Amino acid sequence: MKRIVFLDYVRVFACFLVMLVHASENYYGAPGSTDMAGPQSFLLTEADRLWVSVYDGFSRMAVPLFMIVSAFLLVPMREGQGAVDFYRRRAARILPAFVLFMVVYSTVPCLWGQIDMETSLRDLWHLPLNFPTLAGHLWFMYPLISLYLFIPVISPWLAKAKASEERFFFGLFLISTCMPYLNRFFGEIWGECFWNDFHLLWYFSGYLGYLVVAHYIRVHLDWAKTKRVVVGSVLVAVGAVWTILSFYLQAVPGQLHSTPVLELGWSFCTINCVMLTCGAFLLFTCIEKTKAPKLVAELSNMSYGMYLMHILWLGLWVGVFKGRLALPTVAAIPAIACATFVCCFVSTKLVSAIPFCAWMVGVQKPCDVTGKGVIGKTA
Repeated sequence: MKRIVFLDYVRVFACFLVMLVHASENYYGAPGSTDMAGPQSFLLTEADRLWVSVYDGFSRMAVPLFMIVSAFLLVPMREGQGAVDFYRRRAARILPAFVLFMVVYSTVPCLWGQIDMETSLRDLWHLPLNFPTLAGHLWFMYPLISLYLFIPVISPWLAKAKASEERFFFGLFLISTCMPYLNRFFGEIWGECFWNDFHLLWYFSGYLGYLVVAHYIRVHLDWAKTKRVVVGSVLVAVGAVWTILSFYLQAVPGQLHSTPVLELGWSFCTINCVMLTCGAFLLFTCIEKTKAPKLVAELSNMSYGMYLMHILWLGLWVGVFKGRLALPTVAAIPAIACATFVCCFVSTKLVSAIPFCAWMVGVQKPCDVTGKGVIGKTA
């Protein structure tokens, strides 16, 4: 099996960006919110407006990057592998740590009074249906599991699909990513109405598009390194500016905003976020090292556990850098993210070193996959 080193870098980068997003969210929560942004948003100053837009907007590629990495490694399924075996392996990989942290977030915050016993018991009772009150970041696990469930269904098609057929799918996916903007200006379109949410391109929309993109890049995309650098850089630049401005132009300080409206351009399946994500991934494919530095490999292996636990550390550092030290926003947001990142790495490493405890933080082996497409293209 050929080690795809650049995927280690993508994982580390995306993991840090998730923490940067959540550090930023502490600067536009509405008055009365407990910590991060909720259904309503409120920015105090122009500095908050600018740096939340920049840090959080640029970092919106984090979730789609994780989706692409997962799909890059898993689709199509290995020849001869059945759906039951695939599901068993995926469940063993992600579910034990996921379930454990669902319980942790439902109970442990009681120790320092962040939630009361009533909320804790309600969260525990609600666990089979959704994430706990203080674990909003775990929403990501549900669409990820959904993709895993769908991989055995789509793998036979991807194994035989021509490049042109995948480009056709991707084109329809791109049109679907314009839906949030079309809805803003034109209301319900393409069959949408109060009794039907499934519009014309529903089955080509959502995170499934990133799965097809990952397969296309690995198998069909044969661009030379120079072209990937140029195209990737342009996509990142355009996608980043669009995503940042989509928030900045609406986020007037001193006014109460609806968060879904304010974050319209930050949805992970908008065309600007697709541009940002695909551009960044193309740039990462240009990393041609045969072996990742030890620290990068370790961070990659521990990124899942770091993601699961980071909210436990984030609040502490918000209190330090935003509260006690009162750093300016431009410095506080990256400081919160960096401190959280380091603490999560150390914590995950310590737990994984305890015999029989690596499962608790979802530690895995480095990225291995056989691939064609962009892999190995240098000229």
